[in-house]
Amino acid sequence: MRSVELFAGAGGLAIGMANAGFHHAAVIEWNPDACETFRDNQRQHRHHVDEWPLHEADVRTFDYRPLGNDVMIVSGGPPCQPFSMGGKHRGHLDKRDMFPEAVRAVRELRPKAFIFENVKGLRRETFATYFEYVRLQLTYPGLVRDEYEPWRDHCRRLEKHHTSRQVRSEYNVVSELLNAANYGVPQRRERVFIVGFRSDLGVEWSFPKPTHSEEALIHSKWIAGDYWDRHEVAKRHRPKLEDRQSSRLERLKRGELFAEGRVAWRTVRDAIADLPDPEKFLDNKVPNHRFNPGARSYKGHTGSRLDEPAKTLKAGDHGVPGGENMLARADGTVRYFTVREAARLQTFPDDYIFRGAWTEAMRQLGNAVPVLLAETVARSIAERLTSLKANQ
Repeated sequence: MRSVELFAGAGGLAIGMANAGFHHAAVIEWNPDACETFRDNQRQHRHHVDEWPLHEADVRTFDYRPLGNDVMIVSGGPPCQPFSMGGKHRGHLDKRDMFPEAVRAVRELRPKAFIFENVKGLRRETFATYFEYVRLQLTYPGLVRDEYEPWRDHCRRLEKHHTSRQVRSEYNVVSELLNAANYGVPQRRERVFIVGFRSDLGVEWSFPKPTHSEEALIHSKWIAGDYWDRHEVAKRHRPKLEDRQSSRLERLKRGELFAEGRVAWRTVRDAIADLPDPEKFLDNKVPNHRFNPGARSYKGHTGSRLDEPAKTLKAGDHGVPGGENMLARADGTVRYFTVREAARLQTFPDDYIFRGAWTEAMRQLGNAVPVLLAETVARSIAERLTSLKANQ
C-alpha cells in the first residue's frame, strides 16, 4: 500500500505508518536537521528508512504528478505552531499554517484515505470556525479556493455545497482528540487526529478503542502492588499517592470504578529504567544519551514524575522548554531528559539516531507523533483498506 508522508519531521508518523504496512512513495520535509536524521538512519539501513524516497523540499512547491495515481493514503502533521497553546495563536493568519497544502495533496493524489495530526489547540473555541473550514475542505477538496477569495467566503461556499441535497461528499471525514497515554505511550500527549476515507469506497471505520488507563495504573500501584514489585522499589522508596488520585483509589476499592479490560498507563520509569543515569555515567555508550546541565524548576514548569506518564514533550521556539522536558526526581531536584530518553517517551526505536545539536534534536522529538500512537491508528486504517481490497 503506497503512501505519501507530508511534514515528516523526525519520522514518528512515518515509522508508525511503515510499521502498519504502508510503503512510502515520498517523504517530504524541509528542515535540514530533520532530513539529516533521516539520511543518517538511511545510511545505517535502519527500519526500512533507506527504502523511503526523501525529499528535502518545501511542500508548497512539491509536484505530485510523478507519483502516479495509485497512492493509497496521505499522512502528515501540518506545522502546529499556529494552533499551539504555547504559540502566538495566529491560526490561519500564520504563514506556517500548512493545512491548505494538506488539502492540495488530497485533491491531487485522490488517495483512498488520509491521516492528519495536530495539536489539541486546534479544537479551541478561538479556532472552531477554522477547524470546521479545514474539515469541509478535506470533505470537498475539489472545491478549490479562488486565488483572491477570502477564506471565510470560501468557507461559506463550502457550507452551501455541503448542505445541498444534490451533492455527495468526496471524503467522509472524522476527527477525535486522542491521549497517547491511553494507547501505551508513556506520555500524556493529547493530539487531534483527522481521518478521511474516499466516500465512493463505502468504508465504515471508527478510531481504535483505548487500550490503557490511569485507573489500571492506580490499581497496579496501590491495590495489586505489582508495579512496584516489577521495578523492585522498596516501600520506603515509594512516593506518596497524589491527592488527585486518592478519591479514584477509594472508588476503585468500592467497585465504583473498574480497571479491568485495560492495561496500566506506562510511566517514565517503565520507559527509561534500564538506561544508565546520564549524570553519573557521562561516558555511557547509549546513542543520544548525554547529560545536559542547566535544568531548573519554576512555577508551572516542574518536570515529569518518574512514576507517572511524562508531561507532553514540546518543541519550543527558543530552546528546549525545561518544565515539559525534565525529569523531576523524588528529592526535588530536576534534570533534562536526554535525547534518547525523550525518544523512548515518544516510542521511537532505540537504534533510531537523531542528528543536530541537542536543542534541535529535542525540537524534532517535541514535534513528533509518538510512533506507537501513529502505528495504532494507521494499522486500523490499513486493516480496513486491506479488507476492502479483498472484497472487491
